[in-house]
Amino acid sequence: MINTREVAEEYRLNHWAQIMKERQEAGLSIRLFCLQIGICENTYFYWQRRVRAAACQELMPTAQKQSEESLVPSGWAICKSEEPQLPGTAPSITVEIGSCRITVEDNTDTELLAKVCRVLAAL
Repeated sequence: MINTREVAEEYRLNHWAQIMKERQEAGLSIRLFCLQIGICENTYFYWQRRVRAAACQELMPTAQKQSEESLVPSGWAICKSEEPQLPGTAPSITVEIGSCRITVEDNTDTELLAKVCRVLAAL
């Protein structure tokens, strides 16, 4: 189902971003540009804040994903279990590479795990 509020908000943000782009392309100051198109400077700054906030919201998941990926050695993958946890058991993951088996739990020393991963990556 289409959410009309979201569609309207996206339309407004695109419209405001286009106006800001036009001002930059014209090379005019905000004051002169606002006079030419007949809007108040405060309105322009309000639109600018809203467009910037929306851009930041859109970039945040990407930044979180990049920071998460920076913890993983090159050529490796992040795996997340979707299986429900059994009551009374600690969350864990077992990694098998050839004859090596590593079980990682919540209390696993992260420095030791990083060293083991570097050694395995070098093999």
